[in-house]
Amino acid sequence: MHTFLLVFLGAAGAAWCQSATTPQPAAPRPLTLPLECQTGDCPLLRGAPQTAGMRSGFVRLKPGQTVGWHTTGQNEESLVIFRGRGEVLIEGQPKLDLTGPGFAYIPAGRRHNVANTGDQPLEYVYVVAPAGTR
Repeated sequence: MHTFLLVFLGAAGAAWCQSATTPQPAAPRPLTLPLECQTGDCPLLRGAPQTAGMRSGFVRLKPGQTVGWHTTGQNEESLVIFRGRGEVLIEGQPKLDLTGPGFAYIPAGRRHNVANTGDQPLEYVYVVAPAGTR
């Protein structure tokens, strides 16, 4: 088993650039997290106060497993695939094949499901964050 290490800087980077004379609320601090989940969904970032709204987790699906249909509401989601093979099913859209290493993006407000279609574990990190306006 491999261990991956992720570093999230989040909103803390912006706080480092602000003047020391202006009192600021406590900003999230950079942190590192080992990815040692054995199976299922293991939350990493849980939103405030750790971040300004981002959530993240590590998922390991056995062959044939799915995460189940769900939505992230008004948040967008990205998947960073480390290994394995699977698919993302987005309601009303053609399926998206996943192969590690790889990346997938799921727009806000879309019901979706992730399935392991391979014969090995499917391992990925999801990052969910509030969708912004352009």
